[in-house]
Amino acid sequence: MYSVPLRTLFNEFNLSFLTDNVPIDDMVITQPNINRPALQLAGFFDYFSAERLQIIGMVEHNYLLKHNDAQRQENLRRIFEYKVPCIVICRGLKIFPEMQAYAEQYNVPVFGFPSGTTDFIGELIPWLKVQLAPRISIHGCLLDVYGAGILITGESGIGKSEMALELIKRGHRFVADDLVEIKRVSQGTLVGSCPERIRYFLELRGIGIIDVQQMFGIESIKATQSIDLVIKLELWDGNKTYDRLGTEEEYTEILGNKVMSHTIPVRPGRNLAVICEAAAINRRQRKMGYNAALSFTEKIMRDLGKG
Repeated sequence: MYSVPLRTLFNEFNLSFLTDNVPIDDMVITQPNINRPALQLAGFFDYFSAERLQIIGMVEHNYLLKHNDAQRQENLRRIFEYKVPCIVICRGLKIFPEMQAYAEQYNVPVFGFPSGTTDFIGELIPWLKVQLAPRISIHGCLLDVYGAGILITGESGIGKSEMALELIKRGHRFVADDLVEIKRVSQGTLVGSCPERIRYFLELRGIGIIDVQQMFGIESIKATQSIDLVIKLELWDGNKTYDRLGTEEEYTEILGNKVMSHTIPVRPGRNLAVICEAAAINRRQRKMGYNAALSFTEKIMRDLGKG
């Protein structure tokens, strides 16, 4: 199970402490979803998602104001008893004295957010989904080629880094070499990045390590990139039949998501960077509704029909 430190959340959204005596440095969040404790404030705790971050907005705050002291104390105490990760009070609303006492008693921090509840939730949930997304590390290179995220894979020494270098020289943006960290942020989206310790470094056999950012400038790099296409490099096999029309679609499964892929045979004289550029453009055309292979096949069938 992945987690994000509560301190990271606090800094990312510029929250304020409403409970100064509750330490947060060892606390984490493990769930990407949030909960607004509406029914819980009315005393109904069946199916309470206590493992989620709890958010109190104007509605919940005004509802608590209508409680008498005994009701408010009882329902707030029960929420804190569940040891929720934290509570965020939005719109700059004031913390209730009971919350202050229970926060210290049960070691549950309460934060404040100055702006609207809906705006906060709209920013918070996507951020949590990225931070807590399932992830995997893959040996390969990742680049942004004409706006398409291209993941280049293949056996060690087959030429992935050399292909990446040529693409960088041609003006495309470099994300990762050797090790690509991939997160599944949704059912249709995979996002790749590079581990911090090797970020923007590229290994070239016979030369060594080069710093892409220092050598080619800030415009040649990118921190993260969604993955749209997988290019698999393999040594040319004369006994193997390779797809020449592109009518058969090939996919690679990563973290349960299927990504379109092409197997590119490597042999002397082939310009792999140009092939990668053509694959990226062809992928974008397909996403926009144009399939060159299908159009070619239909044209041939029409010509045969006329004959």
